[in-house]
Amino acid sequence: MIVSGTKWEEDLQRAGKSKYKALAKAIREGIVSGQMPAGHKLPPVRELAFQVGMTPGTVARAYKLLIDEGRLEAGVGRGTFVAGGQRAPQPVVPGTPVMHDPVYEMHARAHLLSPKMPEMGQAALIRDAMHAVANETDAEALLGYPSRDSDVPARLAFAKMLSPDQVGVFTLDDVVTSHGGQNGIIMILQSLLRGPNPLVAVDELSYGGFRSAALVSRAALVGIPWDDQGPRPDALAMAIKEKGIQVFCTSAEVCNPTVLSTSATRRQEIARVAERYGVHVLDDDCYRLMGTAYTGPSYRMLLPELGWYVTSPSKSITAALRIGFAIAPNGWAGALMRTATFGSFGVSRLVTDVYAHIMAQPMLDQVTGQIRARIRQDIRAAVNVLGRYRMNWSEDVPFFWLDLPGGWRAGEFCQAAEAAGVLVKSAEDFSLRDGRSVHSVRVAVNGRVPHSRFLDALQVLRDLLDNPPERLAV
Repeated sequence: MIVSGTKWEEDLQRAGKSKYKALAKAIREGIVSGQMPAGHKLPPVRELAFQVGMTPGTVARAYKLLIDEGRLEAGVGRGTFVAGGQRAPQPVVPGTPVMHDPVYEMHARAHLLSPKMPEMGQAALIRDAMHAVANETDAEALLGYPSRDSDVPARLAFAKMLSPDQVGVFTLDDVVTSHGGQNGIIMILQSLLRGPNPLVAVDELSYGGFRSAALVSRAALVGIPWDDQGPRPDALAMAIKEKGIQVFCTSAEVCNPTVLSTSATRRQEIARVAERYGVHVLDDDCYRLMGTAYTGPSYRMLLPELGWYVTSPSKSITAALRIGFAIAPNGWAGALMRTATFGSFGVSRLVTDVYAHIMAQPMLDQVTGQIRARIRQDIRAAVNVLGRYRMNWSEDVPFFWLDLPGGWRAGEFCQAAEAAGVLVKSAEDFSLRDGRSVHSVRVAVNGRVPHSRFLDALQVLRDLLDNPPERLAV
């Protein structure tokens, strides 16, 4: 018990949706009455949740509320204490694990900010590739700078994965390697943008890397709203005419964060607008998992003179292998290659040859299939646990988009989830500074988090969704 000699546990059972407030009230009264003196240690979240028949998320919210009030204080590895007291060090018996309070040991529960691939054998593929490259590459190649010829094996391996039906007709010379997909986006913007005040259009809710790339390319941003088919062509046309947009950055296959795909018809409508005004379209395809089907043609296929295609193996094999690929439209490969050379002299042969070796391994299909299976397992679990709430999801996308019920704001929800040991991203992380307010969160599948912990995190999120903070009517 937190406060002995009271009936606070009975009060909690009558509290309904405000159980976390009732628990906070009971603790607060115990502190004020002196029954819980300064320095008194409270039970860990899971232990107290079991005692009182609550979820860990509810207990975590109560602790967080009292921490914000200054009545409790806590830290990683120390636990939660009544504020203001001097605490003796807690003895640790050699050879026994140190138990951390999950409210503050955030990474111990679920770090769901960014998609991370589970280890399904790709580590062994990478090690084998590194050994092979080290043993088979001559000294001159190991000591020299990369060149346009040194990454040919990587570009060949990449080209074998693509179909002209999706990305359009291209030659090997149209493909430029980059240090990951994000670097590819930056290189394209640096190759295209002109004038003292360039403008870039992005989806109204879009990958934050677009904004970062525009920033380092000295460009301002304009948001393009979506409807249920994709970016609105009328909004894009208006932005081009009124503001002078030079490039539209979008993700036709998988919009990050909303999981939505642009319909094939809408892609053609967007392409007609871009062609009419001579605006380039950068199509980022980094979130479609390797081995899954396209839902329609890329903008590079629809716009041979203006469409750019970018992808990387980060979300299919590993993010540690910093390589990406950009396919330039007709006539632009030379400009993109110059940007790559001036920026970094190109991608190291140690990286490009490792990628080429991995892509040639017979086991790769089995490994990527197991990665997809694990992601699908987590996504299906999320739908089962959170399906009563509105969410966008696909079994082949390593994150889902969750609309919050009335009473929750995105920032507050993320703070409450963090207090319960679950890290998710707010809609604010994907919107422009002057964009409309959206009360949603993106929850990523982190393959480094065991499935059982992922299930625990989903239960925490559901408890928060079921118990939004009360608000006064205005």
